[in-house]
Amino acid sequence: MVRGHTSEANGLRVVSGSPQGSDCTMSSVMVVHSDSEFNNNHALILNNNEASPEELALLAKLEEANRLIEADAKSLNSISNNSGHSRKSSDTSQISLTSGTSSSQDRNCGEDGEEDVWSVWGRVVNDWDTTYKKKTAFIKEMVRKGVPHPFRGIVWPLLCSAHDSPVKKQYADYIKATSACEKVIRRDIARTYPEHDFFKEKDGMGQESLFNVMKAYSLHDREVGYCQGSGFIVGLLLMQMPEEEAFAVFVKLMQDYRMRDMFKPTMAELGLCMYQLENLVQELIPDLHVH
Repeated sequence: MVRGHTSEANGLRVVSGSPQGSDCTMSSVMVVHSDSEFNNNHALILNNNEASPEELALLAKLEEANRLIEADAKSLNSISNNSGHSRKSSDTSQISLTSGTSSSQDRNCGEDGEEDVWSVWGRVVNDWDTTYKKKTAFIKEMVRKGVPHPFRGIVWPLLCSAHDSPVKKQYADYIKATSACEKVIRRDIARTYPEHDFFKEKDGMGQESLFNVMKAYSLHDREVGYCQGSGFIVGLLLMQMPEEEAFAVFVKLMQDYRMRDMFKPTMAELGLCMYQLENLVQELIPDLHVH
């Protein structure tokens, strides 16, 4: 079972289902969660006297991310019921809110009183287009420090411009279609994060999600099709976001960031990258190179 994470700041506690675990913080609202294993039914109670418009806008984005994750889980459960497979409830990353007080472990404040990282990311997400254009260097620095876990499902698609990608509309059609790579994808799924709770159950929700995204990409990019190893990238994305979002981000990574060249049948780009890495290590970290 994926662990729940509780983060608090300015009277707000955020509970996040996380495969790995990283407590982070945000700001003021109150939500009651109905189940310790992230039951889909939860009640949202807003105190409009305390919540600013910016905070409400951010909450709406987080709730939308939740809605997508829950819809994704319901879709997979429907597949489960129709196929006769027994699957556990969704263990994908989920964001919910409950009242609480500030905790020193949850806040990332400097000695000079700089704002906690959640508040900063909240403003960045709320005004992404403007902030990204005017403060690109600042966003790069924030990303290097680490995106708080509950924000990754929102921020990662924004960073690679996958949030409004047209390929998301094609995903449902790909899922219904048949790929020549299906057998080899099924064979490799059990080898992808075999010890991770979300993926280790045979024919479970995690494995089914992984299969769906890999099959969809094999149909979307027929030159590359399916290549063993790419499932680890998709699996990492599925730990943070629903299938459709993971597919869109994966397509962006492959096509816009030249990753697909490493997975082509010749793997020529992979050899080049390995050569570059070896020489960079030799030049910049000579002790490691001779180790």
